[in-house]
Amino acid sequence: MQTIGTQKDSPAWVIQTWAAFVISISMTTFGIVNLPVNSWVKGFMGMGLVFSVGSTFTLAKTSRDLHENRRLTARLDEAKVEKLLSQHDPLNLK
Repeated sequence: MQTIGTQKDSPAWVIQTWAAFVISISMTTFGIVNLPVNSWVKGFMGMGLVFSVGSTFTLAKTSRDLHENRRLTARLDEAKVEKLLSQHDPLNLK
């Protein structure tokens, strides 16, 4: 049976993803703050930004959890089939 290893991200990749996240949120916030509109519009846009970021994190976590669950189910099914095959003796016809 093949073992499926866990994927390890390099430290450089982790730094790059966090940097991209922080930069994008910072620049969007800066843009909202400097818009030439009243506070109600800025507040509405800021609220939209916060909800968008929160729902993105939730969607990413849910997608990851579903993927890991499918991988685990596939590994369990593979182990069951392998056990059945190891117990089967093709020369012993009963």
